[in-house]
Amino acid sequence: MSHVATDAIGSAWLHGARGSMAGFLVGLLATFIFVRINTRLIRAQVSWWFHDIESEGGTHVHHMVIGVVLMVIAGILLIATAATGLLEQILALLFGAGVALTLDEFALILNLQDVYWRKEGRLSVDAVIIVVTAAALFVLGLDPFGDLGEPGLTGDLLRVAVAVYVVVIIAPVLVCLLKGKIWTGVIGMFVPLVAIAGAVRLARLNSPWARRRYATKPKKLARARGREARLTARWLAWRDAFFDLIAGKPHLPSLPPPGADGSPDGDEAEETTGADEGTSEAVGEDQPADAES
Repeated sequence: MSHVATDAIGSAWLHGARGSMAGFLVGLLATFIFVRINTRLIRAQVSWWFHDIESEGGTHVHHMVIGVVLMVIAGILLIATAATGLLEQILALLFGAGVALTLDEFALILNLQDVYWRKEGRLSVDAVIIVVTAAALFVLGLDPFGDLGEPGLTGDLLRVAVAVYVVVIIAPVLVCLLKGKIWTGVIGMFVPLVAIAGAVRLARLNSPWARRRYATKPKKLARARGREARLTARWLAWRDAFFDLIAGKPHLPSLPPPGADGSPDGDEAEETTGADEGTSEAVGEDQPADAES
């Protein structure tokens, strides 16, 4: 039985950190898929084993609360027991499950409002997909920090290696993030040429970089608007269809801008109505890496 469990988590074909990351990835994916199926069934008012959780006082308990508890327990056990082998992978799996439960309501945490079935809720799915992508790249053996751990790197040689690492990887990744190219930045950590290409190209229209640097450069601003329109026309329909497939289609209207028509600002929580599982999460705005670069 232990061999079956080990195979399922990844130890039979992976070792060490990659095996644990495989366990984390399995826990993350399995939990996210289950939660999304559950929330869609609750929204459709299908009666089955799982349903909303409410306290005796009627407080709705969002499943991100369970996720935080799982992460705390798994994290403490990982550190306290210095787990290795199968135990390490099981704890990594539990930690991944907690991350899935929490990130599935990432948009709610960010907006402090229940946006699960609104367009803004799609940011939650974006967050999950980004983490899944990063974990999968680690499992495949792409480690952006691996070379810095080489035994021969000491003294001046280590300092040179760190400097090169910062210039070639960290700086371009940070520029990509400032330019609103989240996917390009994440993948660029593992494939530096992707980050470099994204860093030298135009920023996304609503990114911090564009708002700060293109306001006084009308030509660049016009090019950024034209590029954003092309990206939207090319990718938006495909992205939305994919997100609808895996996460369910939002059926509630988008939130009004903060302060508009007396609507609450971002720091005022909207009273939650409806199910945790059926009314509290969703997806994001970023384009695929090749579309952003």
